[in-house]
Amino acid sequence: MAVEWYVVIAVVASFGIFVALGLMANKANWGFWLTNAIDGWIRIFCRGYHRLDGDNINLPENGGAIVIANHISGLDPFLLIASSHRPLRFLIAKEEYERFGLTWLFKLAKCIPVDRSGRVDKAFREVIRCVNQGDVVALFPHGKIHLDSEERVHIKPGLRKLVHKLSCTVYPSRIEGVRGQGSVFTGVVLRGRARLTSFPPFDAPQFETSDIDLEIGALLLGRKVVSE
Repeated sequence: MAVEWYVVIAVVASFGIFVALGLMANKANWGFWLTNAIDGWIRIFCRGYHRLDGDNINLPENGGAIVIANHISGLDPFLLIASSHRPLRFLIAKEEYERFGLTWLFKLAKCIPVDRSGRVDKAFREVIRCVNQGDVVALFPHGKIHLDSEERVHIKPGLRKLVHKLSCTVYPSRIEGVRGQGSVFTGVVLRGRARLTSFPPFDAPQFETSDIDLEIGALLLGRKVVSE
């Protein structure tokens, strides 16, 4: 059966409205109209449905940088995007990047997949290339979803290695107020009162200190820093 003409018009009109509203809410230029529209809807979703409040990430207007945050749910990347005036290229696990039905979106956002089985060199080289060309790369230095209640405070050593190679500035943020913490999907679905706190950036020389991994790990988890 042929599709009725009014159905086609309705679908096209709905898509046009979706894109238009997204572009109106868009704050970061991703270089492609569809990505910009999705950016706008992420902001609407986070600030409207999840009631995102708090700081915006105080990134410079130009130049490469790294954004880091604690990782408590699958909502976290959306909250970071909604708090940034620049596009963020996320370093994400390969198994998440290849998740059915979502790979096209991750490719559109130019995410960088990393193989957590230990072969991370390819991903690290891509991060270095991106930051050197002026992009902002976002990552979660505790690795997998990591709740405040968990004992481990130290972040993974990969961040220090990247900064040593790049000599770039790192912008830390802390995410709170998400419901369904500990889950990739539940945090996205359940409505919470999300809040993002942006901290002063860390410059490359600060990563020469022996306790920087502990300091940053404690900061992201909302704990007092205690040197070992």
